[in-house]
Amino acid sequence: MKDDQQSIPSYGLGRQMQVYMQGLQGQLPSLPVSPEVLEQQALAHLSQQAAGYLAGMDDTMQANLRAFQRWSILPRMLRDVSRRQLSTTILGMQLPIPLLLAPIGVQSIIHPEAELAVARAARATGVPMILSTAASRSIEAVAQELADTPRWFQLYWSKNPDLNASLVHRAEQAGYSAIVVTLDTRLLSWREQDIQNAYLPFLQGEGLANYFSDPVFRQALAQSPEKDPAMAIRYFIDIFLNPSLTWDQLAFLRQHTSLPIFLKGVLHPDDARQTIDAGMDGIIVSNHGGRQVGGSRAALDALPAVVEAAGGQVPVLFDSGIRRGSDVLKAIALGARAVLLGRPYIWGLALDGEAGVQQVLQNLLADLDLTLAVSGFSSISQLDASLLVNERPTA
Repeated sequence: MKDDQQSIPSYGLGRQMQVYMQGLQGQLPSLPVSPEVLEQQALAHLSQQAAGYLAGMDDTMQANLRAFQRWSILPRMLRDVSRRQLSTTILGMQLPIPLLLAPIGVQSIIHPEAELAVARAARATGVPMILSTAASRSIEAVAQELADTPRWFQLYWSKNPDLNASLVHRAEQAGYSAIVVTLDTRLLSWREQDIQNAYLPFLQGEGLANYFSDPVFRQALAQSPEKDPAMAIRYFIDIFLNPSLTWDQLAFLRQHTSLPIFLKGVLHPDDARQTIDAGMDGIIVSNHGGRQVGGSRAALDALPAVVEAAGGQVPVLFDSGIRRGSDVLKAIALGARAVLLGRPYIWGLALDGEAGVQQVLQNLLADLDLTLAVSGFSSISQLDASLLVNERPTA
């Protein structure tokens, strides 16, 4: 038991002392530690089009952040927190931390190395990664960079069922251990900044690596994407969105993979119950980081009712608005098994590529580890609603 305890990484103290020792040499962190300042610098660094694409609906994004502020942590004192355990298990899959990198597509508009840089940072920090269908690098190339780092694949359900099956098969062959189906993007919403900038990166061939490399996609073309990229892009636009997708069609995916299937974008408890009825394996509560439904309910506000509706039959994960270690603790205390981190790692990518992503992840893991400890807990598994106080004003 002693050896097992000694093997538990001390994310917080390790990162703290690394920064402080570098400070003795006159070195400050190369990126802002504050997520708010990090965001400001990253957006200023990006092109107007890329910054706008990363943004989303301001009202829903702000609602996501305000939802965390309505919950306060109530720390407990004089408990042994000398060693912390951050690992978790989801459907038998061991994750070293209750955190995965959210699927974010078109990363080539953020940094030339795109998902490959993120994968290397994930491998260096041990953070599991979820790869987007709309990635700028292929399923196989990202898997190679990740090596033995846990990885899941996110599917945008296109109008071509054979293509959907092919993408899932490729992911399974490349060692991805779960499929995440995004439900909330059957159409692209009215995204004001993208409309203002008249910008859709797919039309420039960005984010299409998995499509252009797929045998089913290529067979549908008169000429290869290399010979006629414009025709390939037009075909992608024709099939990418599928507004006719319904619950009944989920059975098709179950027939084509033995991997666990998570549905991402669930906010309503009835949809949680339908997820279970459809034979799916897990739920990810998310409003797409505020990028789809303007005026949508904050994801954290929706989490407790979804957890209750799931009734422990399937694991519930959380996405949308994670910025700090305290956010992770709050989501887990409200019933999430793990959380997805989105924009912050992309801000790191924008500012310093692989090293930037790695620094963001190191800081968040340190923050999570230390916040867990100073709140009086030694394990993620100890967290429940008793950790929190709802500070929402009462009438």
